[in-house]
Amino acid sequence: MSTDNPLLAATWHTPHGLPPFDLIRPEHFEPAFEAAMVAHKAEVDALAQQSAQPSFDNTVAAFDRAGRWLGRLESTFYNLTASETSDALQAVQMRVAAPLAAHGNAIYMHQGLFARLDAVHAARHASGLTPEQVRLTERVHLDFVRSGAQLSPEARQRYGEVMESLARLTTQFAQNVLHDESSWTLPLRSEDDMAGLPAFVRAAAQQAASERKLADPVITLSRSLIVPFLTFSTRRDLREQAWRAWTSRGEHPGEHDNRSVARDILQLRNEQARLHGYASYADYALTDTMAGTREAVGRLLGEVWPRALAAVERERQLLREVMVDAGAGSQPLEAWDWRWWAEKVRVARYAVDDAALKPYFRLENMVQAAFDCAQRLFGLRFTHRADLPVYHPDVKAYEVHGADGALVGIFLQDNFARASKRSGAWMSSLRLQNRNAPGGGFEVPVILNNNNFAKGSPEEPTLLSADDVRTLFHEFGHGLHGLLSNVTYERLSGTQVLRDFVELPSQIFEHWAEEPEVMQRHARHWQTGEPLPLEQIDRLNKARQFNQGYETVRYCASALVDMAVHSLNEAEPPADLCAFEAAELERLGLPSGVGLNHRLVHFQHLFSSSGYAAGYYVYLWAEVLDADGYDAFREAGSPFDTTVAQALQRFIYGSGNTLPPAEAFERFRGREPQIEPMLRQRGLVEV
Repeated sequence: MSTDNPLLAATWHTPHGLPPFDLIRPEHFEPAFEAAMVAHKAEVDALAQQSAQPSFDNTVAAFDRAGRWLGRLESTFYNLTASETSDALQAVQMRVAAPLAAHGNAIYMHQGLFARLDAVHAARHASGLTPEQVRLTERVHLDFVRSGAQLSPEARQRYGEVMESLARLTTQFAQNVLHDESSWTLPLRSEDDMAGLPAFVRAAAQQAASERKLADPVITLSRSLIVPFLTFSTRRDLREQAWRAWTSRGEHPGEHDNRSVARDILQLRNEQARLHGYASYADYALTDTMAGTREAVGRLLGEVWPRALAAVERERQLLREVMVDAGAGSQPLEAWDWRWWAEKVRVARYAVDDAALKPYFRLENMVQAAFDCAQRLFGLRFTHRADLPVYHPDVKAYEVHGADGALVGIFLQDNFARASKRSGAWMSSLRLQNRNAPGGGFEVPVILNNNNFAKGSPEEPTLLSADDVRTLFHEFGHGLHGLLSNVTYERLSGTQVLRDFVELPSQIFEHWAEEPEVMQRHARHWQTGEPLPLEQIDRLNKARQFNQGYETVRYCASALVDMAVHSLNEAEPPADLCAFEAAELERLGLPSGVGLNHRLVHFQHLFSSSGYAAGYYVYLWAEVLDADGYDAFREAGSPFDTTVAQALQRFIYGSGNTLPPAEAFERFRGREPQIEPMLRQRGLVEV
């Protein structure tokens, strides 16, 4: 092995075994991947060729330990390609997509290993296994089945080709979106161009220009910059330009056009489902979810969609009244106008002004608010370690210790938008918690949070909106899911749960961002130090239900289009996906001027991986759980009730995939979930 490639080292002699980011170069990955794939295949071959009879220890637990080198490389690589990419890394990403997919196919279609696994699975209830061992056996067996292990030899070969093609196409889709996001800016060349923009938006636009070495302040397609621009800019023509650029990502002719890429992905997914015996990809994808069927998803969305339509029309009337008062009654209400007029209603009706609130939401203070809640609920302490290796100067690294002083994990937080980083907000990991490490022993998790907040100028702090604060708490909730994992086997660790359960730990944590005692302690004006007044907190919380019809319609529209396009039974997807999307939205009755969260051509949840394909509904499904779950704290009389917090940690944050999700929720809540708290939370029922 080469000594100048740190990725070929058996271990990394860095604090906590973190990647030596300062030594890693794009050209290091391909030889390291090749060597790690060979090593992993040799491990699996050795497991399959054992002379001993198949057992849980020598087959299932051993497989859980296998491939850790490759897993370490993949987690490092894909965190870099998402958070700090480059042309060189993107080129490597395209080249390794198919070989890595082919390797995954070889592992999960390995007939010798599957025969042993099948034997352990068949005897799992008669082998004296613990409940966690039974659960691991069932999940690993299902992983193999859903990866094609039971298909005929000819079907396995074709299935492998399909998965390799999908790996290339989903990588291309993500890179195309990043290109459109990073290459577009709206320059603000004069005071007239900046009319209406609060100081924090101006500062963020100037900072975005400085990072891009541009002379004039610019608006980018980062959500934390474009949404405030659409909310405050008085320049309707510029708002339209920004909105059209934001919603047309992935739809521009040329080498970065996602229309044919998404269509090819849909065609291959349909073939993938048919190879498994399903009529549509949605039928295949939903079999391993809490929902289980398209019908169950349809019932949930069908319960919410008409209520949201009614709510958005009530909101439209409020906006129209303000428009008339402002002398704009004859002006059409377009999609680039809604946030502008909604802000006017919010200020008039609730005396809540986002621009006036922002000085109280300094980023560092809101991070400490999340840390403080984690300490009060779960006993966690976060200690900043400036000496730990990180991949970008924006990243802050923390050691996380429990109430007993023991190390719980490592937490990396990367909060700022930049051209080398994909949009959105997400949690990921460099290592998963487990007690089944090669050679024995406990491995603490290394968890990352990525946000895309618009960075403040060097002279002023980064200030968050109320929505940004919720995003911070949401992703931190995912982070806690990884940090608090308390399982034996890596495959069951942390967020590796069914996808319509995975949003529960993140969404329930958002509630603490709304608690008055949390805001009073941490939401302090960055210049005066004064806490956010209680009456302002009360008005803010009352105002949260305003515009929820708008937000719910936008979300549900995206979820319904996702379900529709992945429920198609035809082998050939629609020739024109944009026309299909438009027709579906017309059929649903999407109100004018509202839009939807994500159009298909840039819908990374669906097309940058398979994680949320036929699954964007999961946020609403999990909201049923989180709204009902948080009511347990209200019923106990305190957002930090010790008994409820202990149950939340044990059954939601700590249990990983060791329990079926419905059972995990019932053991936390004491009963099945109820939908009414979610409907109340969104203001979709009369109270």
